[in-house]
Amino acid sequence: MTLTPSPSCVERVAAAYRRITETDRPEIWITLRDEQDVVAEARALDTRVAAGSPGTPLPLAGVLVAVKDNIDVAGLPTTAGCPAYAYTPDVSAPAVRRLVEAGAIVLGKTNLDQFATGLVGTRSPYGAVRGALRPGKVSGGSSSGSAVAVALGIADLALGTDTAGSGRVPAAFNGIVGIKPTLGLVPAAGVVPAARSYDAVTVFARTLTQAQRAVARMAGPDAGDPRGRDWPDDVRLAAPEHPRVAVPRDEDLAPLSPAARAAFRGAVERLEAAGAETAVLDVSPLLRAARLLYDGALVAERYAAVGEFIARDPSAADPTVAAIILAAAGIPAHALAADQERLDRHKAEASRLLAGFDALLLPTTTEHPDIAEVLADPVGVNKRLGTYTNFVNLLDMAAVAVPAGEADGGPFGVSVITRAFEDQPALDIAALLTGEQEPAPLPGTGVGLAVFGAHLRGQPLNHQLTGAGARFGGEVVTAPHYRLAALDTVPAKPGLVRVAPGSGAGITGELWTLSPAALGRFLAALPAPMSLGRVELGDGTWVLGFQCDPESAAAGTDITRLGGWRAHLAAGAS
Repeated sequence: MTLTPSPSCVERVAAAYRRITETDRPEIWITLRDEQDVVAEARALDTRVAAGSPGTPLPLAGVLVAVKDNIDVAGLPTTAGCPAYAYTPDVSAPAVRRLVEAGAIVLGKTNLDQFATGLVGTRSPYGAVRGALRPGKVSGGSSSGSAVAVALGIADLALGTDTAGSGRVPAAFNGIVGIKPTLGLVPAAGVVPAARSYDAVTVFARTLTQAQRAVARMAGPDAGDPRGRDWPDDVRLAAPEHPRVAVPRDEDLAPLSPAARAAFRGAVERLEAAGAETAVLDVSPLLRAARLLYDGALVAERYAAVGEFIARDPSAADPTVAAIILAAAGIPAHALAADQERLDRHKAEASRLLAGFDALLLPTTTEHPDIAEVLADPVGVNKRLGTYTNFVNLLDMAAVAVPAGEADGGPFGVSVITRAFEDQPALDIAALLTGEQEPAPLPGTGVGLAVFGAHLRGQPLNHQLTGAGARFGGEVVTAPHYRLAALDTVPAKPGLVRVAPGSGAGITGELWTLSPAALGRFLAALPAPMSLGRVELGDGTWVLGFQCDPESAAAGTDITRLGGWRAHLAAGAS
């Protein structure tokens, strides 16, 4: 069979610019790079890839990226959707720089609701961004151009930002994936703030795996971001095999049309069919918390971001945006302190509410309005669209927005919402809906552990791994230098020992990845005669694995000839 070679970076760029011409959506872009400049960059990448790029891996070589125009790209103007605000940065935001260092190519800067204030995509002097699939509908905002560039097949990835839902609502409206990571995981340095405490850099893509790979590349602290965070030592690297997912009551879905409710029920049923356990939850406390973002004193953060600039010349800003931001100028400090205390109480209530659940599933938004409807009622419609999104960053949660069928003639989307740093469980649960799975976990901090007995899947101690958020990595076989003995323990388990060359065999086991803290707990609780040590695999690599001392193995029953614990159990049952 003849394999078709992958398109070169140059060919991918040429195809993107053809697509730009075909789609004829100039409102997507605020700054589109000259094609010849991008081709030259792509040609240099092709040369590096052909040479093997020694010492500098390029896992994203040729991936085309659109960047929301409130995120800095070196040499390109940053306008935040306001021409009078424009400046040209000398360096790119860390999120952009990390993608480019991995081989991604930036096509240009995309349109947005001005100063990232809105969920509609119409509040821009560069024009309202039309929906990718339904041009009479809004694209969603504020990351409007980024979402449409991906949905129309121009860019492979696009960066957005999300304070109130701007990385999720556009994903729902345009039938694509949007990942909103835990606050601070992706540095916000080089980003024009909307509300600094609640801003996140987000990713749009047509597939969940592509979006996850981009987030993995961008995540990690940066010295320029004082609010940056890293993965905790006890981070969960997987959702359980049968995750518990909370779903809202019927009354919590009141804003949805009958067709949207049916689409949401369909998503719940697909989760259940894929192995999830669902339970109905009263989510009204979360929806009440959402109101603090705009209806309370927290909106003062928006004035702190760009209020003084707008106050100097309100005519330079979109009237709706200017009205929202300037109204926050007179908020007293004591009112902000009081709302911050209320928010702390909402966080504690949310923690109690979601105890025992791995995630919450909600519709991403309430409806998909026409552009004319938004222009007639810019504040009212926008407020409704944030019903299910506004609370997420306020309460320090992560979210993954994915397509979930159709409703009312267009795409319908849902969001998987989890606690902070539970980004990977959210991705795993979302993958039950999309049917795709990226094998490598998003946090790159895990430690591999080989198991050979009672911790195998389906065995009595496997719950210790899954309960710690460990991730199954597949079956492995040791190098032929080990013997396996059935030990006299409760529960029954084997002991693995290394022996002299020629006197052992390859033993089948499983490789799991777990957090450093989980590994430490395993080691601290490990009963005699078990121990952890380096185990050589059949491919010559060494991993941490369960072993036992030679004396205990000698006192047990040698089962090496069977090649593994499962075979021993099967032989005993026959």
